Amino acid sequence: MASTETQPATTEPRPDDERATSAAATTAARETPAPGSDLAGLEAGLDALDTHATARPALGEALRHKVLPPVLAVVLVLALWQAAFALDLKPDYQLPGPLMVWDALAEEWYKGTILGVVWQSVSRGALGFGVALVAGTPLGLLVARVRPVRAAIGPILSGLQSLPSVAWVPAAIIWFGLTNATIYAVVLLGAVPSIANGLVAGVDRIDPLHLRAGKVIGARGLRGVRHVLLPAALPGYIAGLKQGWAFSWRSLMAAELIATSPELGVGLGRLLDTGRSYQDMPLVLGAILLILLVGIGIELLVFAPVERRVLRHRGLLR
Repeated sequence: MASTETQPATTEPRPDDERATSAAATTAARETPAPGSDLAGLEAGLDALDTHATARPALGEALRHKVLPPVLAVVLVLALWQAAFALDLKPDYQLPGPLMVWDALAEEWYKGTILGVVWQSVSRGALGFGVALVAGTPLGLLVARVRPVRAAIGPILSGLQSLPSVAWVPAAIIWFGLTNATIYAVVLLGAVPSIANGLVAGVDRIDPLHLRAGKVIGARGLRGVRHVLLPAALPGYIAGLKQGWAFSWRSLMAAELIATSPELGVGLGRLLDTGRSYQDMPLVLGAILLILLVGIGIELLVFAPVERRVLRHRGLLR
C-alpha cells in the first residue's frame, strides 16, 4: 500500500536565485542612504531638479555669437564718433576725436601714473564691495526670513537703493572728514541695499517644497541656510551682487569726484575732475572710457562666468 505521508521537498539553491538575491541586496544597499548623507546631498539634489545636460557651443560659434557683436558695436561707435569729429559738429576742445583721446591716455601712460590711478580705484572698489557683501548677505537673509524685520526694514532698503549715491558724499565728509572712511562709507551705503534686496528677491522665488524638504531631513538654522536657502536663491543672489558692484563702483566715482584731498590719492574720479579743472576734454573722455572699461571688465571676468556656470548647472542656459 502506498504511503500517504509526504516529506518536505528540499531543493538546492540555483545559481539564478543566488544572482537575483545578490542583485536585490546590492540595490537595497545603494538605495539605503549613508548616515548623515541626506543633508550633504540635498544641495546637489535640489540643483539637479528639472535639469538636463546641454552641449557647449563650438569655439567658432561662440566667437561669432558672443565676441563679434560687441566688437562690431565698438567699431560702429568709434566710426560715428570720428564722423562727428570730422564734420565739426562741435569745436575740438568740446568734442575731440578718438585719436586725441588716445593721445591723452598715452601721455598719462608715459608719465607712469595711469596704472596707479586705475589700481587706486579698483582696490577701493573691491574692498568696499567685499565689506558690503559681508554686511548685506546676513541683512538680506534676516529681511527675507523674519516678517517683522521685513515690514520694518524692507521699505527702507528699497528707498536707500533708489537714493543717488552722490547724496551721501556731503554727509560722509561731515561725519568722517576728507579721509578714506568717507569714500568707503559712501560705497557701503550704495552697495549694501542692492545686495540685500537681491538676496531677498532670490529667497522669495524659492519653491516652498524645497524648504519643506530641507526641514524634513533636519536642515534648519544655519545648516538650512547653507544647504537649502542660499543654493536655491543663488540666481537672484548673483543678480543682487552684480547690481551691488555697479552701485559700489558708481558710489566710488561720486566720492572720488567730490572728496578731494592729497591724503586720498588720485583715483579715476580724481583724474576725471582734474581734466575738468584744466578744461582738458581729451583727458575727461579718456577717464570716462577707463571707468567704463573697468566696469565692463569686472562684469566679463568675474560675474558673467559665475552666472553662466550657475545657470548652466541648473539647465537654464544653452
